[in-house]
Amino acid sequence: MYGFALKKADETPEMILKLSNLLDYLLYQVDKPFVNLNDEIYHIEDYISLEQMRFNDTLKLGFSKNISSEFIEIPPMLFIPFVENSFKHGKIINGSLYISIFIETNPTEIKFTIINSSSNDSNFIDGLGLHNIKTRLKLLYPDQHLLKINQSETEFEVALLLTSKLKLEDV
Repeated sequence: MYGFALKKADETPEMILKLSNLLDYLLYQVDKPFVNLNDEIYHIEDYISLEQMRFNDTLKLGFSKNISSEFIEIPPMLFIPFVENSFKHGKIINGSLYISIFIETNPTEIKFTIINSSSNDSNFIDGLGLHNIKTRLKLLYPDQHLLKINQSETEFEVALLLTSKLKLEDV
């Protein structure tokens, strides 16, 4: 963002607004035990917007959502570490960083999947960030989550399934 400001780029005000939204979310939502899933998704979308401005044409991103209810609540900041990791550790292959995100819900489950381009010379399966995420999931969803992390020669994939501890109202 600093570089954009120095260049007086037209995107700078939008970047500041997105950053402001992210900071607001961090300050006022993160202490709550649960937030609306749609609010969490908006937070992810703001983060992605900032990254899209940074990566410009080298980012190829897909984000699809299939949300069964407007009233699903989850712990705040549950998915964002995976999204951040995909940008931080993803590799540009053939001129592009590829990221695909999918969130799907039904009355008893949330499925979150993220895949990013990677190379086999990087191994982040046992990194500190993922260790912290695994610990948090064990505390929040004991015996009610399934986390699969796979790395191939060209992709890094995280698949998370959450069950039964979902807070649904009027589904």
